[in-house]
Amino acid sequence: MKFLDNVAVKLGVTKAEMTAVTLLTFFLLLGGALKYSGSVQEADKLIAQTEEARYSEAEVDSLLSLAMKPGDAVAAEPPGMVAGREEQEESATRSTARRSSKKKFTGTMAFRTASAAQLQRIPGVGPVMARRLIEFRKQSGGKVDHFNDFLKVKGIGKKKLELLQKHLTLD
Repeated sequence: MKFLDNVAVKLGVTKAEMTAVTLLTFFLLLGGALKYSGSVQEADKLIAQTEEARYSEAEVDSLLSLAMKPGDAVAAEPPGMVAGREEQEESATRSTARRSSKKKFTGTMAFRTASAAQLQRIPGVGPVMARRLIEFRKQSGGKVDHFNDFLKVKGIGKKKLELLQKHLTLD
């Protein structure tokens, strides 16, 4: 405390005034540090939100399917188990989709009878989305009454719904 007493004498202030100024300075610095740390946390949250919006799940699925080599397959079962018939069909549809993706599909097809390979011919529909659409068809009993019902499928928004309306029929 002798240091503060010496500074108080040189500045011509009382010991109580010097203590008050010291406390106010301390709280000012503490408040600034707290405010800065809160803004850093908010910036981290905003960055995370931006990254989520930047790569939606459908885009990631599309990027992954483009990055995979024709012979690659993602193992859905533990090592040592024999792949089932459905997985073999899915890998066949993936390779078919890659070969047919060079030509854009411009026609229409019946959703009720379309296979995964046929659904993948629609622009913006990859193997994952085709699988989700077929699963949705199974859950709805094979019949979909309105195109707006497709909005229940994960990864389908307004833009993808417009594409599906161009290329699918509900009969």
